[in-house]
Amino acid sequence: MKSILKKFTAVTLSIVMVLGMTACKEKSSSTVSQEVTLTDSGTYPIVADGKNITLTCFTMTMPNVEDLQTNDFTKFLEEKTGIHIEFETGTRDDWEDKLNMSLQSGDYPDIIMGVSPNIAKYGVKEGIFIKLDNYINEKNTPNYYSMFKDNLDLSRESDGSIYSLLSTNDCYHCSYGRKMWINTKYLADMGCEIPQTTQEFYDVCKKFLEYKPNGIAIGGTAPGAGWYSTFQEWLMGSFLLSPSKSYTLNVNDMTAVNKEGKIVTAATDDRYKKYLEYCNSLYKLGAIYDGDFTQTQEQLKTIVNQEDAPVLCFPEGTISDYIDSAANPDLYKQYATLSPLEGPDGTRLTSYFKYSAISSGNFCITDKCKNPEAALRWVDFFYSKTGDLCSQYGADEGVDWKLNPEGKVGLNGEPALYEVLNPYSAETQNHDWQDIGIRVAPAAYRLGQAVDPNIDPYAPEGLEKLLYDSSKKDYEPYTQNESNSDLDMIPELKITDEESTNVSTIAVEVEKIITESSVGFITGAKDINTEWDSYKNSLDKSGLKTLLDTYQAAYDRMMKK
Repeated sequence: MKSILKKFTAVTLSIVMVLGMTACKEKSSSTVSQEVTLTDSGTYPIVADGKNITLTCFTMTMPNVEDLQTNDFTKFLEEKTGIHIEFETGTRDDWEDKLNMSLQSGDYPDIIMGVSPNIAKYGVKEGIFIKLDNYINEKNTPNYYSMFKDNLDLSRESDGSIYSLLSTNDCYHCSYGRKMWINTKYLADMGCEIPQTTQEFYDVCKKFLEYKPNGIAIGGTAPGAGWYSTFQEWLMGSFLLSPSKSYTLNVNDMTAVNKEGKIVTAATDDRYKKYLEYCNSLYKLGAIYDGDFTQTQEQLKTIVNQEDAPVLCFPEGTISDYIDSAANPDLYKQYATLSPLEGPDGTRLTSYFKYSAISSGNFCITDKCKNPEAALRWVDFFYSKTGDLCSQYGADEGVDWKLNPEGKVGLNGEPALYEVLNPYSAETQNHDWQDIGIRVAPAAYRLGQAVDPNIDPYAPEGLEKLLYDSSKKDYEPYTQNESNSDLDMIPELKITDEESTNVSTIAVEVEKIITESSVGFITGAKDINTEWDSYKNSLDKSGLKTLLDTYQAAYDRMMKK
């Protein structure tokens, strides 16, 4: 595969507290000019003569972070750099609409961080996002350049220019993020083993509903409400590969690439029909809760944490998003991961997100910013090892984390690079950003977190080990490959604004048809035996072929690089 697709392996382990902050928008209460002098690269503060400036930043909030404006890590950055950050935020559900409205109105912030805006439109076509090619170098972005200098092509748009920074979260357990958690205590009480096939799973759900008539056998949320929190995609792996959402337009078109290099959709495959029929049998049994199609992550979390928890199993990338190991340790320990089930024809696949380690579009500078060099020096902090530790766990070294802990080993069995003292929690806190902003976590860094090899994985400090061990045991063995699947994931595609304009309406309509029809077939509101052909015809009429042809063109362009 050409260089644009080569797997990122570079690891930055230097402990450089360089960087700085951005000199973009003038602080309303300050007399500082927007024309500022910067200090030498790698020193603090970023702006010379002790002057303070303000940077406006759009990002996405998360439920477990109370207030970015007053967050301890935010204060740390301001105190260290002399730069005040004013946040404009959106949630998982509305950030895209809010950001687009801001960009279209002309009243937008200096930088966009931690979300993936429409760069083809607002960068390549309209020039709101500035080109960064001439700014990315050892002077302005020493940490970033050291990490990504051999992979900069991954961030180039269709015109060959760079409008955003890359980020990496080469997280082993994230690559197998589609997990299902099942209550082993309930299984033991019912005298059941962990199910291995779709038939065994059906039988366990049936027995559970007899055991707990008011219980929920299979929990879930509406699409996009959580991190791999919909049951449908996990169950689909028993029939055919469940591909990721399209990177291009973030729609649920179930796009995949086949062995001949052709872009196809799994949503019209006859195996997908059999999957829907199986889901319908679970729904008629009463195993699938109607709320699974519409509820939020918080609503499911509330149900899971009720006394005498009534949920047999629920999908999520990490159990910690639903149950706090410190606040509810007994319930937390009851759940274990459930491997993908073997389907009627022997199919047993987990979705391995092979291109998830690196993503583009994570940091853009708008033409409102008067000093892009300062903005890049500010964000470059996140690309040092200590930057990620500070943002994720807090900035107090020795309290939140420590480096090179003596005698400790990482998840990979090698000497640990760091030890986390302030573990991740699903509960709301205001000390760190956790998963907000930019993750900069190469594989060796992720695997280098200190873990006691004998630690209880269900202890608060054992979460990474729990997720690593579960992924290794229950999901890696079922990774899609040429011998077990004719479909595979597609990489992040770069389409032009013209292409996006031509297919954006189509993509929305395709997603609507697939999503609504899926619910209809599963619940029985649609008869799959009599309406399957009309469903496929509706996709054809909506322009599905045009959509796939557009993705094919972008894929072919990428493969030629």
